[in-house]
This record gives sequence, structure tokens and C-alpha cells, in this order.
Amino acid sequence: MAAVESGQSLEVVVSNQHGLHARPAARLVGLVNTFDARVTVTDVDTDHGPVDAGSLSMVATLNAIRGHLLRFAAEGPEAEAALAAIQDLATENFGDDEPARFPARLGAAEGDHGGSGLDVAFGPAVLASGLVDVSGYVAGDNESARLEAAVEAVAEELRRLRDASPDLAGIFEAQLALLTDRQQLKEIREVLVRGASAVNVWQLVFDRLAERFEQLHDAYQRERAQDVRAVRDRVLRHLTGTTEDSPIEIEADQPAILVVPELDAATAAMLDGQRFAGVAVRAAGATGHGVIVARSRGIPLITGIGDVDVPAGAIVAFDNRKGSFEIEPDVEQVRATIAERVAEQEEAATEAELPAVTIDGRTVAVLVNVGTVQDALAVRGAEGSGLVRTELLFGGRRTAPTVAEQVEAFRAVAAALPGKPITIRTWDVGGDKPLPFLPLDHEDNPFLGERGLRAFRRRPELLRDQLEAVRQIAAEIPVHVMFPMVTTADEVAWALDELGPRPDGLKVGIMIEVPAAALRVATLTADLDFVSIGTNDLTQYVTATDRTNPAVAALADGLDPAVLQLVDHVVRNAGVPVGVCGDLASNPQAAVILAALGVHELSAIAPQVPLVKARLRQADLRLIDTAAVLAARDGDQVRALL
Repeated sequence: MAAVESGQSLEVVVSNQHGLHARPAARLVGLVNTFDARVTVTDVDTDHGPVDAGSLSMVATLNAIRGHLLRFAAEGPEAEAALAAIQDLATENFGDDEPARFPARLGAAEGDHGGSGLDVAFGPAVLASGLVDVSGYVAGDNESARLEAAVEAVAEELRRLRDASPDLAGIFEAQLALLTDRQQLKEIREVLVRGASAVNVWQLVFDRLAERFEQLHDAYQRERAQDVRAVRDRVLRHLTGTTEDSPIEIEADQPAILVVPELDAATAAMLDGQRFAGVAVRAAGATGHGVIVARSRGIPLITGIGDVDVPAGAIVAFDNRKGSFEIEPDVEQVRATIAERVAEQEEAATEAELPAVTIDGRTVAVLVNVGTVQDALAVRGAEGSGLVRTELLFGGRRTAPTVAEQVEAFRAVAAALPGKPITIRTWDVGGDKPLPFLPLDHEDNPFLGERGLRAFRRRPELLRDQLEAVRQIAAEIPVHVMFPMVTTADEVAWALDELGPRPDGLKVGIMIEVPAAALRVATLTADLDFVSIGTNDLTQYVTATDRTNPAVAALADGLDPAVLQLVDHVVRNAGVPVGVCGDLASNPQAAVILAALGVHELSAIAPQVPLVKARLRQADLRLIDTAAVLAARDGDQVRALL
């Protein structure tokens, strides 16, 4: 490839589920820095940039989410080669392997003392403040050299972690890129030469970077601020001489519970599962890299315990399924719960293909939510798909898929679930789910704006193509179709008009996600075959909490009685079968409540399908006091009633 001096450019679409966050951004930055070229990147959709494509702090905070168009420009002797390599990387999703999708223990490497993979644990509390005491640090004559030594020491630690954990290497590679980011280091060195303290400058610059991450729109990208703070603190410990060979030291004769403000990836990777029974994290959020690493190693974990006062050494217990964290619990009861969960895991694995028939003889269909063909291939025991997320199947495209392309994709999902029905949800766009081929106007409150079906009143041709694909595939396989974000009977009538004549066997339904739709469901279902409750959005709207905002995460409780009262109302008044396809359906405990309220069908994420079925088989719905559940004070009281 010939060397060039003149500027060149390249445009690519971000197809990663969570956009160009720290891990894929780190791969991009690492690639760019191998070429003798000056490369910049601009987010065309937001007009942010150009920024230095060789700086992780600049690229990762560009806020390039899924579907955005990026323009790379390059100059220098290897400009053409750099752009060609970027093109190749983009076609591979920037190397993003999405470890956040792994819900439980993946299988440990030899010598890896991981955890039990359960969602419950107990032990003496070991407290980690998460703060580095820098009060005793005294600046010297050569702060630059001291900082460079600390940075290199941390870099070596992160390289060892990266090389020892191939499945999680991307996380530590991203932290390495943050550590050695040339934009950050340039800013720090410019201040150090004026006689500043290395501790003060390092802390200030990385605190500012963490704030930039926390201001990003995407909740997953916001949690990358934890990586920034983790890198900040590791360097500060080296500068102040407070490093440890092991991330946490304990003095206990039984496995302990580590209580931390945030869990960084390095601590999670080095945590000895024989010495620690689990981790309790004060901060909310399920997609921090430390949480991902811990769960991939099978270490029991709970997040969002808040500022509860935990005495060092006190016996604590948590049950992530129930959302409970206790100080000085009934240990024998906790042991019994652990034994039950172990038995449940074993039973669920061996009986995944059996139907979910409760003790009192009620059969509940358990299906799987599908965003990719792989989701359908990976599931065990599902009786079909209760939700095919079409915006994920085609979300990386800048042009709308043709009818034929959609038919092919639906056929692939159906082939992974042979002979079983699939429920295709029409384009669900808006809020936190952009579609690049359907640009929407900026809205101050996008979750209250043109979402789901509403967005297609102005672009009906896109919906018509999708419905044509549904009609065609319905001639081959059992298919249901449902429309999202419906509020009024007029919207239902419009959607049915767009669908046109129904092929034999095609069932039609709507999502119940809006409180108004739940309350007047009887007026919406006259010409429908079913409804499916989306508990994520319904909970968000009922409790007035942004489900992507960790500051109010505790309020967004799907087991809040107000949410369950609407579920009950829908079941009693819909006049058609009612399903649930939100996160609540993936919770085995909640599944029993939903079944007791009369829900006919549950659609869960793939890993939870066997557990949901096993829990339903153990339940006697006659023993569930639904009146007490609906009259409960809050979600915690609902859990206590069970």
C-alpha cells in the first residue's frame, strides 16, 4: 500500500451494542498508535470532534453510540494503511466481545480460585474504603520521574492481569490505554514541570476524566468512569507507597464478604474465591467492569447496597435474587438458602426441557428473549421466543433492511428454535434505542417522546416493509407480531390497518408498557390475540425513574406493588392471553408472582430460562397470597411475603 502525505478519510458505522465504549475504543487507539500517521475521528451524527484517535480519553468520551456514523481522517506516511486497518477493525465490531453478556461462571482457568456462581453468600465483612490516603505525600524535586515510575509499575500489573485472563483481556487492555493515554499524560507533564505535586495533578486530571464519562448519555458508557477511578487509585497507591501484593488482606477463619464502594476489575480478577465468599458493592449498576469480571469468575455479588453502616468483622449475608443485604443474619437460614440454590441449579440444568407445570397443575409457557440468532442458539428449554428484538437484529445498519433481508433474519431465528413460535416485535426505536436509518429529532425527554410505534406514524413505509416480511415468514413458521409503546385504541387501529390481511396462523398483539395502556387495556384488545407486558418501561413510567440512572436505581423496582397492581389489572381485563417479556420474567422469584397473578407466558433471557422453569415447577400457586402482595408497602415487603 503506497505511503501518502495528503489527507484521506473513511466513514464507518458503530455497530457495537453499547457503542464505542472503553474496550473497543482501546482497541481502536492501540491500532492507530501502531501507524506513522495522524488520525482524527468525528461523530458525524452529533458533530462532535474531530478528536485525536490515538487518545483513549478523547475517543471513549466522544459518546459514539450504536448506529452513529464516524468519520476518520488521516495524514502522514502510513495514512492509507491506518485507515484500511480501521476499516477492518470496524467490520469486527472494533473487537468488542461483550463480556457483559456472560451472566454466571464461564469456567475457570486451572488454578483460578473463582466462586460458587450462586446469587447468595455470607461471611465476616471486610471493608475497603476505596479511598487512597494521600495526606502524607511530600512532593520532591523530580515529580515527573516519580510519576513515570508509578505509571510503569501499574502498567506491568495490568499487563500481568491481561495475560492471565484471556477472556477478560479487553478490560485490562482498556485500563492500560487509560493509564498511558497520551492526551492525559501530556496535560499532566505540562503541569508537573511547573513544580506541582504528582499526586495532586494525577488525581485532578483523572477526576475530571471520570466526570466526563459520567456525563455521557449511555448508562453502560457512564459506568466506565469506574475504570478511570480504578486506574487513578492504583497509581496513587504506588506514589504513596500503599500498594499490596494481594488486593485485600483478611484475618478470618471463614470466607469473607468484601464490602467496597466500587469494584474495580483488577480487584475482582485477583480476588481469591477460597478466601472470599462474595462481594457487596455500595454503588448501583450491573455493567461496571469489576462486576463483569466477578460474575465471569462465578463470585457471588450484589450491587447497590448503599451507605448502610457495616461494622468490620460483622457477619453479613446477601441474596441478590431477593435484593437483600443483612448484618448479623440467621446463619443457619442462609446456609439452607445456599443449599437450596445449589440444588436448584443442578435440577434446572438436568430438567431444562421439561415443561413448567406448577404443583397445583398450572402450565406456564417459558420462552426466550432474542436480540441475536446466538441468543436463540444458546438457550436450553425455551418453548419459543416471546420477544425478537428487531432493532438489535438490524441496529447497526445505516440503511433500512429490505423485506428479503428481514425474512432471512427471521428465518434464522426460527431455525434456531425449530418448530416453536417466535414473537416479532416491530421496530422499537427512541429513548435509549436509536436506529441509524430512522433519525429522530432531538427531544428533551426522549423516553416520553416518539418511541416505538409512535415514531413510525411519520415513516410508515419502514413499518410496512417489516410487516410484509412478517407476513411472508408467517407462511412458513408459527409467528406472532406485536407493536411496542402503544397508548391508545387509535394507535392499535392504525397498526392493524398497516398490517392488512392476516395470514392464517399469524397472531397479533401489543406491548403494555405505558400505564395508560395498562389501565384501559380492555379498550385496546378487541381485535388482538394477546398482549405482552414490558415491565422495564412500565416500571420506569409508574415509578417516574429513569432506568438508566443509577442515582434512582433503587426506586425502579419491578416488584413495587404499584407495578404489580397494573399487571393484575391487565390480566383481569385484557380478555386475551397475557405474557411478560421484561426483566421481571427472568427473575425466578418474580416469575412465581406473575404466574400467581394469572400471567400465561413468560419470556426470559436465555441463561435464566431453566431456572425460571425449575422454580415454577416447585411452586404451588394456591399458596401465594396475591391480595397481600398487591397491598404490600413496597417491593421489599413483597419479597418478604414470599
